[in-house]
Amino acid sequence: MAVGAVFELGFMVYATYVLLGVVLASRALSSRWIESVEVSRRVDASRAEIGESIVVRVEARNVGTLTVPWVLIEDAAPLRALAQIPARLDLDGGRIQLEKLPPAGSLDLRYTATFRQRGYYQFGPSWIETGDLFGLHRKYRVTGRPNYVLVRPKVVPLEGYDVASRRPLGEVRFAHRLYEDPTRISGVREYQFGDPMNRVHWRATARIGRLHSKTYEPSSVAEGMILLDFHEHSYPVNGQAARVELAVVAAASMANALTQMGQPVGFVTNGRDAADRIREQGGSMEFSTRQDASVAARQENSSDRLRPIVMPIKRGEEAYVEILDVLARLELTDGLRFDGLLGVAHPRLPRNATLLVVLPEVTEAIAVSLAELCQRGHSVMVVWVVFDEYESPEWAEHPDWARWLIAAGVEVRRVEDEAGIAKVCSMRWYS
Repeated sequence: MAVGAVFELGFMVYATYVLLGVVLASRALSSRWIESVEVSRRVDASRAEIGESIVVRVEARNVGTLTVPWVLIEDAAPLRALAQIPARLDLDGGRIQLEKLPPAGSLDLRYTATFRQRGYYQFGPSWIETGDLFGLHRKYRVTGRPNYVLVRPKVVPLEGYDVASRRPLGEVRFAHRLYEDPTRISGVREYQFGDPMNRVHWRATARIGRLHSKTYEPSSVAEGMILLDFHEHSYPVNGQAARVELAVVAAASMANALTQMGQPVGFVTNGRDAADRIREQGGSMEFSTRQDASVAARQENSSDRLRPIVMPIKRGEEAYVEILDVLARLELTDGLRFDGLLGVAHPRLPRNATLLVVLPEVTEAIAVSLAELCQRGHSVMVVWVVFDEYESPEWAEHPDWARWLIAAGVEVRRVEDEAGIAKVCSMRWYS
């Protein structure tokens, strides 16, 4: 413009004015267009089962008074679930669409999600892109509140026990007499004044010639506390996804068995609840590049969790459902290791509780901690999740940690697949 004014080049001055006007107009229109697009999303259900499909519908509307020449809409999906092998989630349909939006016009996206594994799946937010027709300015915005779908883990019915007998996965015997179990006869003694007639042992009385009474073992059905190691370094990279899911199924199945028998059950883990990780982005946000908008839509926080998840022991279906929901949302963490979890959670573990410990590996520190729990009066059973048979020690050569646990009175049961989970009550590896 200065050169044109000095040399009296009117056409150059005019062209410069036009170019400046186009740049300013394009910037203003792009900002107005991006703000006039609103996005809403509908999901068929907030809960689903493994193998079930839901439909996700996304609608973008132009609420402004000007026509948006072009707008690109893309709905965010959980890419980590799609990239995992095998995929935890299958998507069918288009999540991206390019359209022209007149005033009050709308654009519809529709795709189907099929869930292959348990999880807490986030759909959305959406990011939109638009700009002027000359390509001078482009605007990006993340908008629309995300929707979440909870898929609970698979539950395997446990074999090898009678639900009607009200025997839990573990029993403890107390040094002091709480009550006597009439189904567990420990011996015979002479009749004492006040003994009820149904306590008289008639066969012994007839044989000896004096009244004798039955004696029973003082026992109490233990409360069940499930402890699950969910530290990422405890799961080898080879077969990690399969072993993680197997551990979750084992924990869910034991919680289901205890609930069916009417026993109280609790849950402790060093994993991370996905609900704590997800933080909704309030309102809409504008970005200078499409990559920044995409990253913001899928942003995830770090996983270094040092505070364990502790669900106190409760009785009833409601407590079981809460445990299932937490297991559905549970994610690996690289914060608190399991031996540290035992030290932190020990004051919260009831003395009379049977500890059902699900472990992908047993280190020396974990074995020592579990042995100390046994010495303090807890009944402990370890469910060792083994995915690769070559990682298992020879039957005749117990590893050091197994010897320590056996010496401490800890039962160790080995699980390689879902069929092994079903037989966890009736089959033992070490005893």
